[in-house]
Amino acid sequence: MSYINFDKSQLVNLEYSLNREVLRSNRAGSYANSTIINCNTRKYHGMLVTSQPGIDNENHVLLSSLDETVIQMDSDFNLGIHKYPGGKYNPKGHKYIRDFVTEPYPKMTYRVGGVILTKEMVFTTREDRMIIKYTLVEAHSPTKLRLRPFLAFRNIHALSKVNIFADTKYEKVQQGIKVRMYQGYTDLFMQLSKPAEYVHVPDWYYSIEYQEEMERGFEYQEDLYVPGFFEFDIVKGESVYFAAGTKELNTTSMKRTFEAELAKRIPRNNFANCLTNAAQQFIVKKEKGTEIIAGFPWFGRSGRSTFISLPGLTLLNGDYATFRAVIDTMISEMKGPLFPNFGTGSRTSYNSSDASLWFFWALQQYANFSGEKKEIWPAYGKKMKLILEGYRDGTDFDIHMDTDGLIYAGVPGVAVTWMDAIAHGKPVTPRIGKTVEVNALWYNAIKFSLEMAGLAGDTEFCKEWEPLSCDIPGSFFETFWSPEKRYLADYVDGAYKDWTVRPNMVIATSLPYSPVREEIRKEVLSRVRQELLTPRGLRTLTPKSPVYKGSYYGDPDTRDSAYHQGTVTPWLLGHFVEGYLRIHGKSGMSLIKSLYDGFEPVMTEHGIGTISELYDGDPPHTGRGAISMAWSVAELLRIDYLIKKNE
Repeated sequence: MSYINFDKSQLVNLEYSLNREVLRSNRAGSYANSTIINCNTRKYHGMLVTSQPGIDNENHVLLSSLDETVIQMDSDFNLGIHKYPGGKYNPKGHKYIRDFVTEPYPKMTYRVGGVILTKEMVFTTREDRMIIKYTLVEAHSPTKLRLRPFLAFRNIHALSKVNIFADTKYEKVQQGIKVRMYQGYTDLFMQLSKPAEYVHVPDWYYSIEYQEEMERGFEYQEDLYVPGFFEFDIVKGESVYFAAGTKELNTTSMKRTFEAELAKRIPRNNFANCLTNAAQQFIVKKEKGTEIIAGFPWFGRSGRSTFISLPGLTLLNGDYATFRAVIDTMISEMKGPLFPNFGTGSRTSYNSSDASLWFFWALQQYANFSGEKKEIWPAYGKKMKLILEGYRDGTDFDIHMDTDGLIYAGVPGVAVTWMDAIAHGKPVTPRIGKTVEVNALWYNAIKFSLEMAGLAGDTEFCKEWEPLSCDIPGSFFETFWSPEKRYLADYVDGAYKDWTVRPNMVIATSLPYSPVREEIRKEVLSRVRQELLTPRGLRTLTPKSPVYKGSYYGDPDTRDSAYHQGTVTPWLLGHFVEGYLRIHGKSGMSLIKSLYDGFEPVMTEHGIGTISELYDGDPPHTGRGAISMAWSVAELLRIDYLIKKNE
């Protein structure tokens, strides 16, 4: 039996099955994503979602879904499923599903009378192509299979509507067709491994609904274009392959390509291997460089997320080349001392006060894992100095060093820390001033730079920055610590000190160079454990706060108002664990192991085999947001590493 599997009773229960999604991606950032019964519930779902350089370089849904119909003795059994207005599902192909497993790749088993049909799906690693293998396991009379593709050809953030501009023509290719609904798009090639009849009957299917978008307060109805259908005979024991991609495929190589993809994969046969597989899905290699996708299905590249997740995604398995490639790509897009936060090209935003400081932490991890400490300063010293000098002297968004040696950052209307949710047009947690995690990272960056410069013999740098490194711990203590409250302030702006209990102070306990002594770190971790720790990570706000929100649900403003006001973030758990083990060592292993092991049930929830972006602050801590998040997965992998290191 597969490590992850779902039976008939679970699959036919729509309340259960529609809340569980499967994701597969490739090294180009393209992906396939749907629910475990192949009923799309998001506008981001699709069987082939790929970047379109001729349009906007963003991901677009080309093939939304593929309906299969089993034909026997003049009777049709449609295996597809779509939601329409009024809560109606048509057809109801999920009632024929008997089993779904993820190992060695997603496989569904259908039973229609005496027919048993399996459907196995592979998303190719290097090319934008989905290959589906259909096998007729059992049949007692002649059987045909009909495939009806539903096309969207639109940006993942948009929805398709019936229109007169769609190109309904097609061209024949080897054992299939190619179509392109609009100018600027790549062609979509749909081919089969055996000759099949293609019947061109162009039509639109109206008002297909996406339940998740409805609940999220977005437009949720779409019209999809169906150009026609493929139909072919299939006999007992036969396997037929269907491929949908942006390039024509030699149909004689379909089986070989399918099996070759299987050989590349780490089996998802246990918790650790699921995390390892999930980690690989975020790494994207393009002509302009190597990037980390922050999360699926709707996030792009994020500077902050890149540096936080990069060590867990690459260093733990010794992939130092990818680590360096990502770092070099990010450096190529710097603007002064700042790294890109979100967006690309002319739409790139640089509004992050901490991304540049996480860059030092990522390099620090690389130096420790690779043992190449002496290579850091020659390779990256100039950029490290550029960042430190830029923060000291002042840069965009009023990021500058104050007279006490601490970093002040932020301007009205812009959120520059990782707590950057916007609701009703305003930051939910502005945190303008001196934030606890930015200043802990600032101190760590200076100390790490001094260590690397010292190894390289850069005495001038050391002479310039050593005095500041000696002054910061005292300033940090005076600014953030309260002997009465016994924890660190979240941020300070002039005379105002925000004593809201948030998880940001945990960063000061985990960094290799901490600005606070062990006694304070112990107090901080105790407070975090008491008020913020959950089985799914750290709450972003204590439940004792009057503005705490225990669930992340509703329209965009409602959700964003809750994003950093109580929702749980798994990535911060990695820093809690690291700080906790530094204090408690082996005596703390019982708690840490229970936290790590407690994530295993998540493998069959929300995003199957991966870790979500968020979880509700209140039990049962339901998975929310993006179904697969880079820093969530990376920090779970790092927790596993820290456990093994401390055993």
